[in-house]
Amino acid sequence: MGPVLGVGGFLEARARSLQGNPRPTSPGRAGPVRSSVAAPDCCGGLGNLDFRKVARWEHKTRKLSKAFGSPRLACYTLGGAILLLNVLRSHCFTQAMLSQPRMQSLDNPAVYHVGLALLGVGGVFVLSSFLALGFTGTFLGDYFGILKEARVTMFPFSVLDNPMYWGSTAIYLGWAIVHASPTGLLLTALVALIYMVAIVYEEPFTAEIYQQKASQAYKRS
Repeated sequence: MGPVLGVGGFLEARARSLQGNPRPTSPGRAGPVRSSVAAPDCCGGLGNLDFRKVARWEHKTRKLSKAFGSPRLACYTLGGAILLLNVLRSHCFTQAMLSQPRMQSLDNPAVYHVGLALLGVGGVFVLSSFLALGFTGTFLGDYFGILKEARVTMFPFSVLDNPMYWGSTAIYLGWAIVHASPTGLLLTALVALIYMVAIVYEEPFTAEIYQQKASQAYKRS
């Protein structure tokens, strides 16, 4: 699932602003985006898909569960790896914004407060999703055979499908707007695209897992 931006990224941005290292600006233009700074975030985002391949492999073979001695320990380990990747992605995202020019049209108090609002809304969706799903529910526990009694339908799932993904996207978007960063907007679009691919990749498989569970329960009854 999607991350909240790391605290480290925020502290880096604040430190640079306090040190008086302004990023170059040009009237009405944001300047070119260097591919060297966009590449790390792309790799971090694609990691979400790679972890799902690992999880599918585990679902078919149960080799991770056997290697770690239990499905829960294997799931916790994979979840920890996902968290570390998300911290790296947030760091790369922040560094990419700080190394590129600001967009003058976004650099005003009204837009800044829109960015703060998006950060707040996104944070609510991400945190409430995590509380509703728990650690194993958030980090692919169903692929390890750790299933809930039924698919979660409480808030925020009652108002939005895949709230973890869209909450994370709102956080990235808010973070980009707060920094008046065209690079951040571009990378946010990339993250959103990767999340959409992940949803298409994940939803049918998750539905199939719970359908199998319901079918097995019916046979036992």
